[in-house]
Amino acid sequence: MSQIKDINLWESGSRKIEWVKQNMPILRSIEAEFAEEKPFDGLKVALSVHLEAKTAYLCKVLATGGAEMYVTGSNVLSTQDDVAAALVKAGLNVFAWYNASDEEYHQHLRSVIEIGPNIIIDDGGDLVNLIHKEFPQLIPNVIGGCEETTTGINRLIAMAKVDELKFPMMMVNNANCKYLFDNRYGTGQSVWDGINRTTNLIVAGNDVVVAGYGWCGKGISMRAKALGANVIVTEVNPIKAMEAVMDGFKVMPMEKAAELGDIFVTATGCDGVITGEHFVKMKNGAICCNAGHFDCEVDVSYLRKNAKESFEARNNIIGYRLEEGRVIYILGEGRLVNLACGDGHPAEIMDMSFAIQALSARYLAKLKGKLPSTVIMVPEEIDEDVAKRKLNSWGISIDTLTPEQQRYLNSF
Repeated sequence: MSQIKDINLWESGSRKIEWVKQNMPILRSIEAEFAEEKPFDGLKVALSVHLEAKTAYLCKVLATGGAEMYVTGSNVLSTQDDVAAALVKAGLNVFAWYNASDEEYHQHLRSVIEIGPNIIIDDGGDLVNLIHKEFPQLIPNVIGGCEETTTGINRLIAMAKVDELKFPMMMVNNANCKYLFDNRYGTGQSVWDGINRTTNLIVAGNDVVVAGYGWCGKGISMRAKALGANVIVTEVNPIKAMEAVMDGFKVMPMEKAAELGDIFVTATGCDGVITGEHFVKMKNGAICCNAGHFDCEVDVSYLRKNAKESFEARNNIIGYRLEEGRVIYILGEGRLVNLACGDGHPAEIMDMSFAIQALSARYLAKLKGKLPSTVIMVPEEIDEDVAKRKLNSWGISIDTLTPEQQRYLNSF
């Protein structure tokens, strides 16, 4: 049933999965619990997340819990064919390969929905959108789902506002143990890992423009500053802009920043952040990349239409020569730079994010039929459970409130 590039790549993928497993102690503890509980016994789980080793280990943990897994990627440039092969070798159903066409990608999404999933684990909202639009007859089978990203949650909230969301969706991205660590520390490190390994250029002394100062933008800016860059932030939210100023960064409109930047990183979750009016103002040799979920933040289509020529400058770098001779470089086709040009977030970070996913999926299975068809916050107990497991894995203990302190805090 699976559709992958080459099953013979499985040994390489298995080594990758084993490596991240050794660095994901929270998921290992959950895997042991799931092996005994079997919370997903008899359930089909459809998953669309960036298909690399850390995601693969999450899939195996869910399968250990009894789930019949149907897996695809959420970005055509982040799928790793050896990891996909390893999952198939382990008995999971996988529909994905690296650099799939748009048509192939959407067929892979359909393949994991057509089986009639009971739980959906999504990254960007593509599976949830697809089942509502093309397979509404399968919605009664769905207990609920979990969404990994800010972009996906925005889509879910829009659906819920007009009563178009037909089953409960856990907002995994909004859990404290997800966004405070994954979005900030994970994105901050993995974006610069992708940029650095792809360009092999120094960051120190360069002007780096970061579009968006949410948690991802904060992490990207923080790491750029640590690497010695002069950081400029662009924002549309006055409160976030003020926060960036107080964090020590220059803030200005993209129209002005376009003239100054050497490296541009978008992290807004919106489209049209860097467009033709900005490209024409950029320096010769400016580098642009995207850290948002969809490849619409940097208008690469403008360059394809208007550049005098394009050429591969280096693996994962396309140069676009404009009429006056200036060259603009795009990393990873404008897709998620940390995954298109790297291996994504560190395993220790995804250990927390995917622990939230796994425990939220168990929460849905336990409360089948009892939750409203809308977006749902991850319960505080799950957040705290993950945090305690993480501290325990570090060998760290913390204080607890005394009865007297509890009485004081509850007094008025």
